Amino acid sequence: MKIAVIGCGTIANKRHIPSYLQNDKVEIKYFCDIILERAQKAVEDYGCGTAVADYKEVLADKEIEAISVCTPNHMHSVITIDALKAGKNVLCEKPAARTYAEALEMQKAQHETGKVLNIGVVNRFNAGIRQIKKLIDEGELGEVYQVYVSFRAHRSIPGLGGDFTNIAVAGGGVTIDWGVHFFDIVMYCCGDPEVKTVSAEKFCKLGNPMEEYVYTSMWAGPPTFDGVCDVEEGVTGMIRTNGPVITFNGAWAQNIGEDEMFIDFIGTKGGIRLHYTKDFVFYSTKNGMLTKTTFKMNEGMDMEAMFKNEINAFVDCIESKEKLPSHIDINILTSKMMDAIYRSAETHKEIEF
Repeated sequence: MKIAVIGCGTIANKRHIPSYLQNDKVEIKYFCDIILERAQKAVEDYGCGTAVADYKEVLADKEIEAISVCTPNHMHSVITIDALKAGKNVLCEKPAARTYAEALEMQKAQHETGKVLNIGVVNRFNAGIRQIKKLIDEGELGEVYQVYVSFRAHRSIPGLGGDFTNIAVAGGGVTIDWGVHFFDIVMYCCGDPEVKTVSAEKFCKLGNPMEEYVYTSMWAGPPTFDGVCDVEEGVTGMIRTNGPVITFNGAWAQNIGEDEMFIDFIGTKGGIRLHYTKDFVFYSTKNGMLTKTTFKMNEGMDMEAMFKNEINAFVDCIESKEKLPSHIDINILTSKMMDAIYRSAETHKEIEF
């Protein structure tokens, strides 16, 4: 199966390309990037494919069956819709799009063409996350009535002044960048519950003026002071669903020198704390005693393994027509929820569905 990788930045080079190269069923025919040197470097580094700058050249090739979209967020819906209409199957990196409206247009194109459209919610292919879902589904936690989500870091706004902090490109800040992974884990493990109400606030306090921002780290850096920072570095709120109530606190940057990256699933019989990208702990009782069990997987929360699982599942579902947990029809629920978080924060009102 001949495929193409569109966008040759970090996520493509660290995750998508190595995973495709380990799959015997596929051949990378094109590396595409608007900065042609990046695509050319990929050809040199991996010893395969042709470098192109225009993704439409890729879509015109009838041999191409599938593509990975690894571009900045503002191009996700544009490239995905064009690819679907050109008869290509698509794995689009998270988030699906900058806005819920754009995600709906992607879903519409998928329905019209019948081609595969999966979103890169890679945690759904994580062995540890799947075990948490299994424990919840089997009733080990009882009724899961509350979930608390924390994705908070000290001062680590990524690439200040670049694409990550430009709302026109990214669509948002920490909510759409980090929050999408955490919210998707909650939705997946809890059976993709229906959202009823959303109340949230967002904060843009620390990144401006950019020259005065003091930081501990700046992945996707260095700062670009002639750019903008018009996205939120912090967010908080509550989501009511027909399942658990979800409360959350997120921050790329806060004036607390602790990183708190975890999810608490709280049930009537037990609870689980998932340390993001690490192991999880199950708390319960037995015979009148308190119990604490730490679960460690052979594969664990390994990033490389779950991306490989995701890519392999994408390739296989093109042949089998299996609808994966990352399909746009399922992921659209998370897009809808995040859209409501932003609308609530902007209007300072609760959003009801």
